[in-house]
Amino acid sequence: MESSVSKPAVANRWVIAVAAFFMQLSLGAVYAWSVFLKPVQHLFNVQKPDASLTFTITLVSLSLTAVFGGYLQARFGPRPVAMAGGVLYGLGVFLAGFAPNLIVLYLTYGVIGGIGLGLGYIVPLAMLIPWFPDRRGFITGLAVAGFGLGAFVTGPVATALIGPEPDYPNLRTTFNILGVFFLIVVVGASFFFRKAPAGYKPEGWTATPKQVGERNAKEYTLGEALRSPRWYVLWAILALNVTAGAALISVASPLATEFTKVNASTAAILVSTISVFNGLGRLFWGWTSDRIGRPFTFVAIFAIQVICFFLLPNISDFALLLVPCSLIALCYGGGFGTMPAFAADFFGPKNAGIIYGAMLTAWGAGAVVGPILISNMKTKDALLVIAVILLVSAVLPFVARFLSKPTERPATLSGATSKQ
Repeated sequence: MESSVSKPAVANRWVIAVAAFFMQLSLGAVYAWSVFLKPVQHLFNVQKPDASLTFTITLVSLSLTAVFGGYLQARFGPRPVAMAGGVLYGLGVFLAGFAPNLIVLYLTYGVIGGIGLGLGYIVPLAMLIPWFPDRRGFITGLAVAGFGLGAFVTGPVATALIGPEPDYPNLRTTFNILGVFFLIVVVGASFFFRKAPAGYKPEGWTATPKQVGERNAKEYTLGEALRSPRWYVLWAILALNVTAGAALISVASPLATEFTKVNASTAAILVSTISVFNGLGRLFWGWTSDRIGRPFTFVAIFAIQVICFFLLPNISDFALLLVPCSLIALCYGGGFGTMPAFAADFFGPKNAGIIYGAMLTAWGAGAVVGPILISNMKTKDALLVIAVILLVSAVLPFVARFLSKPTERPATLSGATSKQ
């Protein structure tokens, strides 16, 4: 009986994964907000912080909504929630083209679009983890890799559509076009989504002793997870990693200009490079975590960034600057690629969407703290402070691991796989 269920499911799970990737590619266009920054300033005659607040509102709305997306996905399945996310995200971006003032832009692009992002972002993670018990880290990395690469794809397209400075004549039309496009892609991808059968595992696969040792046999509810110290340690790991990455992303272009004296167009190369490595890092570190384990992966992520942030203040060559910034972006994306699997290891895959959705509030926290930290200090001083924070943070993955109670660990190999 198990064989008859597994064979068609195995063939379909990769189609589901590819559809999820393209859905995330559309949702990840939000990272291309910097392309809209100057046009929005010009359209509404506002200062940069006021226009930038749109992006902050969007990410905060995303992080606060993700927990509800996880709950709705568990109750109604991935398809209707992904559809709702696509409709709201596309509608928010579309309506932004008609915004008469900045407040309405905050409500449309920021709140409506952000809610759609929160609903949509969590669905592939919650859906794919039960489909891939054999590749939990890799698949969560793939599920969010598209999100990290969204700006790389959308940025040049949006720039061409908006039109030349200083008038940016087609900004409103660009919002309209992208809104419709995002709605079509996300809703279209959702038709391929379906929930994994209960107890699913790929034919012929058995959990390795290493996987057994790392995964919990107990399936936690959100309430049980929130009563566990491990949830808060994982939250802190994600928040601190986001804080570091968001700090760099928020000042990448001016940092390149300040440190290496290049012009704005050259500095923009750094922004594109960061986007690419942000996406690649989600897949690379997710894949790596399947081989060396989640705790060692996060220790490596923090250690690499410590070195990079310590080196950054001493770099004056643009080509050389690309190296540590790319590695930081790789690690920033890696946190998003690895943490869903880390949480599923500890709390089980059944309620992973709800539990990790709540954990994404760390994203909102880090996205606020990082830019504030680096914008209220001298850039070189802030980079050194971040390096010290990351150095201290490197112990947290082991703290999370050792907080696991021996009685909660899976006792047998079959016990572990039966929960997948």
